[in-house]
Amino acid sequence: MKILIAEDDLNIRLGLEKALAREGYTLITAENGKVALEKYQQQKPDFIILDIMMPELDGYSVCREIRKHNDHIPIIFLSAKDEEIDRVVGLELGADDYISKPFGIHEIRARIKTIARRCLRNTTEKTDNHFPFGDLIVYPNELCATRGEQRLELSLREIKILECLYTYRNQVVTRDMLFNAAWGYEHIPNSRTLDQHISHLRKTIELDANNPQLIKTVHGMGYRYQKN
Repeated sequence: MKILIAEDDLNIRLGLEKALAREGYTLITAENGKVALEKYQQQKPDFIILDIMMPELDGYSVCREIRKHNDHIPIIFLSAKDEEIDRVVGLELGADDYISKPFGIHEIRARIKTIARRCLRNTTEKTDNHFPFGDLIVYPNELCATRGEQRLELSLREIKILECLYTYRNQVVTRDMLFNAAWGYEHIPNSRTLDQHISHLRKTIELDANNPQLIKTVHGMGYRYQKN
């Protein structure tokens, strides 16, 4: 999952970036609201952590602008403004959560996972609470898969890729189909983006990523999940 962190305090920004990178998230950072809005439009993150009191453009304005075009992307406000009215304004603008400074990194991580699961639950179709994928059981709402007693953590995009391959099992799934399923908009990411995600996904779920059995490459076309 790609997270945009908009925060003008360098120490907080670097601390969040370092801590969330360890969780496997891809991070985009912005030092003010104007840059945050530009990076949102250019890089299409999946999740936004937004400070309120930033130069150039405050977090309220950034949130308001994003919500004009996107009702679904999760947004967490992070702010030293901790009056009740501040929280009310933030939530009424469309934020999914509001965290006051100072905060604990464990709390941030937990809230990101909770909100991501809830948003995924609202957009996940067809697969109920879980579905089989080879020797795995995939749990979309939990952002994970299991192999026996082993739990494998997955990102939102990886879940979407697996859902698409499962839906069209035993068929060739083109790159465009996977882009649409995992990114969900008309913007086509860099051509290597999908390959990088598949490579990372194979390292997580395949017993031997160099000899993948779950996600097969169909050269020149895309990928296939062959269900026995």
